[in-house]
Amino acid sequence: MEYLDMAKGIVATYGVKVVAAAIIFIVGRWLAKFLTSVLEQMMIRSGLDSMLVSFLRNIVYTAAMAFVFLAVLAKLGIQTTSFIAVLGAAGLAIGLALQGSLSNFASGVMLVLFRPFKVGDYIEAGGTSGTVEEMLIFSTKMKTPDNKAVFVPNGSITGGTIVNYSAKDTRRVDLVFGVSYEDDISKVKQIIDEVLNADDRILKDPAPTVGLAELGESSVNFVVRPWVSAADYWAVRFSLNETMKLRFDQEGVSIPYPQRDVHLHEKSAA
Repeated sequence: MEYLDMAKGIVATYGVKVVAAAIIFIVGRWLAKFLTSVLEQMMIRSGLDSMLVSFLRNIVYTAAMAFVFLAVLAKLGIQTTSFIAVLGAAGLAIGLALQGSLSNFASGVMLVLFRPFKVGDYIEAGGTSGTVEEMLIFSTKMKTPDNKAVFVPNGSITGGTIVNYSAKDTRRVDLVFGVSYEDDISKVKQIIDEVLNADDRILKDPAPTVGLAELGESSVNFVVRPWVSAADYWAVRFSLNETMKLRFDQEGVSIPYPQRDVHLHEKSAA
């Protein structure tokens, strides 16, 4: 009976606090999400860049949850002032242990300030290529062309070269076509010009570049460099390769490939 009474006393003393702390956590988490959502909508309506909105939303939510966590500790009877003091004393050790994360956070701030890309841009950074979907506190979420989600640390992005394929409205398609030495180069240039002029996606200004670039070992190589809208880049590239091959076949223009003659010599018996 003595232990039972003691257990009842503990439940009566701490049970209410635990239940209250759980309610504070649940309600606080809901409020944090609600306030973050409201703030996000306000920032969107004000015309802020979507990458900046994503970054600030994650910071605000993290800060709100930190306050909720402190409120839960206070309700459980834990002295938050001493808890904060302990965290402050351990701040140096935590900072050293998390220096990589802190570096990624600082890099995220730099990306937001200088904005080398925005949400929706197709970039190459941190050893990965993909479309930027979201700017997180420590990383950037990207979607690869084969629909994989990749989280690239912000420090890896700012620490290397960033190639933004969506930064400009137009792009140049660089192609090389090799023809035989026996073919008439004037005829080949005429065929290339006809193919380019027949494609409405190719821009007239700047005009496409067509030139004889190299007298190779087995072929005469022409460079073909039309300009297109960035959205049409891959479609035009694939289409030109196919159309040019069909026209060359139709006009009797050959596309040579490296060949090697092997000569076998029979060695007479001694």
